[in-house]
Amino acid sequence: MITNLALTTVWTTDQQRTLKFFTDKLGFEVRDDVEMGPDMHWITVGAPDQPDVSLALMRPDGPGLDPESAEALTKLVSKGVLGAGAFRAKDCHATYRELKDKGVEFIQEPQERPYGIEAIFRDDNGNWYSLTQARD
Repeated sequence: MITNLALTTVWTTDQQRTLKFFTDKLGFEVRDDVEMGPDMHWITVGAPDQPDVSLALMRPDGPGLDPESAEALTKLVSKGVLGAGAFRAKDCHATYRELKDKGVEFIQEPQERPYGIEAIFRDDNGNWYSLTQARD
């Protein structure tokens, strides 16, 4: 039986740049930073208040993908068309202002939605994320 989600992938064309984005701009903590051979660097980050979920910062050209798939995925990441998930905030408006002040690119300001308040931002690769404040 599945009990929870522990790890998910964020595709990046530059792991070190993306690591800085998540730690310096979003305030995430480094969970793993391990060289695993010439073609593999295992880096995971996560929200400090959620130790049981991590994001793996993975390069499309790493092991596991054939060259054609890696090239196609790299193009999609570079175009900024991949949605990578939703983050929750207690106060979407305040978090929006804090992240915008740190240089995070928002493609949608906070807006009322049926499920709460949502803003949408991009990471340093162009992946987009929902920043959501749930309805009370």
